[in-house]
Amino acid sequence: MSDDALRYGSAGVDIDASNAAKKRIRKLAESTFTKGVVGGFGGFGGMFRIPPNLEKPVLVSSADGVGTKIKVAIEAGRHDTIGRDLVNHCVNDILVQGALPLFFLDYIAFGTLDPTVAEAVVAGVAAGCRENGCALIGGETAEMPGLYAAPDYDLAGFIVGYVEENRILGPHAVRPDDVLIGLPSSGLHTNGYSLARKIIAERLKLRMGDVFPGGGGTVADVLLAEHRSYLAAVKPVLDRIHAMAHITGGGLPENLDRALPQSLDAVINTSSWKVPAVFRVLQEAGSVEPAEMFRTFNMGVGMVVICAPSDAKAVLSAASAAGVAGWILGTLRSGSGAVILS
Repeated sequence: MSDDALRYGSAGVDIDASNAAKKRIRKLAESTFTKGVVGGFGGFGGMFRIPPNLEKPVLVSSADGVGTKIKVAIEAGRHDTIGRDLVNHCVNDILVQGALPLFFLDYIAFGTLDPTVAEAVVAGVAAGCRENGCALIGGETAEMPGLYAAPDYDLAGFIVGYVEENRILGPHAVRPDDVLIGLPSSGLHTNGYSLARKIIAERLKLRMGDVFPGGGGTVADVLLAEHRSYLAAVKPVLDRIHAMAHITGGGLPENLDRALPQSLDAVINTSSWKVPAVFRVLQEAGSVEPAEMFRTFNMGVGMVVICAPSDAKAVLSAASAAGVAGWILGTLRSGSGAVILS
């Protein structure tokens, strides 16, 4: 080879590091395999059987990321939970339509690939998949120098689940006398991190290892609290539920309305729960208006379940059995599909 000959490595892409990362990831992925997986890991496409004995199965899919929560993981040097955040977020997104997860794919993009970081991230993805009964059947680990600067990376997930057509949840099933049940979040989940990080760095002047003023450990501990999956909490009673809303970006006002028919408003009793300390600290330190808080953060409500009053006890009991203490969040009234914080 001549002295001036170029190789891929001279452009910043390390094929050996990529191969090392793939070897580490393979075992993690295979640990999630369920009976529906066809073939092994490493093909150009993942294969999965549609569950048998279904009358009219509908596939439900979603794609999402974890936002700038990744920056917290990078600054804290803790990469083993961000993957579980991703899976749980995606599981919740299809769960609101009554769908149970089948399989998952992930995408990780680095400026400079670090096999150890990649393995830690995928270990979290695999853990989330195992906990939700979801097979990790493929994905992509990309190295793109010039687009990302080390140590930055990005992460996205893609999920596919299924629901019987006559069991699809949504606004069409909501009734005027239904009640709203709130299921608690486990922190910020995966939304509002750009504002939270700005408040913590610029107003509170705190670093990741400093103690968070509202309790809960260090700043990193509080901000990296994992996004909760609600699958175990509602799966036993899905046939009693009419609709659900996953409270992510946009908060209660811009997510709950997606579960409402145009003829009904949701009236939220904001005194029915105590807003967790992390949100109170951020609001006070950042002088954030209440309306802005409710549009940016989940404020302690990670999922809203809509059901008949006669089924509320069963829904609350199922959630409690899964370690999730729900409560009556509000009611419905005639209106135009609005969410009213009272």
